[in-house]
Amino acid sequence: MGAVQAMTRSAATNDGVKQRIADFMTGFTAETTPGSAAKIPDYREHLRPGTVVYITFLPGSDFDDTIAVAKRLKGEGFLPVPHFAARSIPSAAFLEDKLARLVGEVGLEQVLVIGGSADKPAVDFSDTMRLLETGLFDKHGIRKFGVAGHPEGSPDISDEAIAEALGEEMFVDPDMERALRAFFATRGVDFAESNVKQAKLIPSASALANPRGTAPGWFVEKNRAEGDRYVIAMPGVPAEMYRMWENEVAPRLREMTGAVLITRVLKTAAVSEAKIDEMLSPLLKSANPSVGIYAKIDGV
Repeated sequence: MGAVQAMTRSAATNDGVKQRIADFMTGFTAETTPGSAAKIPDYREHLRPGTVVYITFLPGSDFDDTIAVAKRLKGEGFLPVPHFAARSIPSAAFLEDKLARLVGEVGLEQVLVIGGSADKPAVDFSDTMRLLETGLFDKHGIRKFGVAGHPEGSPDISDEAIAEALGEEMFVDPDMERALRAFFATRGVDFAESNVKQAKLIPSASALANPRGTAPGWFVEKNRAEGDRYVIAMPGVPAEMYRMWENEVAPRLREMTGAVLITRVLKTAAVSEAKIDEMLSPLLKSANPSVGIYAKIDGV
């Protein structure tokens, strides 16, 4: 009897693990380059219908190739999301032309806006903010944006790089240094003087508390004539980052904006994506509420 019970519990545990894995994989996204797409005869042989597929725009590549892949993926039943790499876009006229083509030829509603890895801006745009400030995405009805982040950190976006971009000098904050030394002392760990760099700030930044680690975050508020700028830098360790976001960053943003974002997901069955699009077309251009239609493995 004991063996039977153990086997039953084991089977139940395995079923639970399988379900968690299935839940984790539900709604996954993929990414392709135009070069890789040329080697894949049909993405339907590899991806579920309705999968979101991001399409790169790498330095030196032709954006028309990105558009061609987006059209192909849309025709094969996927949701293409092209990259708009700011530092590789030469002008506002170029941006408008490509947006108009993607909206007109693909029905595009979602993009990923990134700075890009080009060493120098092509001409007009050095970062994603400058792209967004053109107003062209709004003009062409793009309603959903993705932006890039580096949970594991990036050598291209160090604290020193932020200070240089904002024209400020870093300094060691004495309160942060005392707290840092105390963190090591209470754990009986020798303090390496190189750790002092974690106590550095710039004048426009305030520290974000990190009780789960030694690296504090930065909340930068920079007032400029052309408008206020905000930079939020957090440690990449998930347990530290999630706690910092929930307890330090999100409350500040809510206080600043006075806004609360409420979302609702409605699942449908036995109705095609095209039919739902037709039924909801009067609402799809609404800014508040914004409405989106997404085909996934479990329905629309």
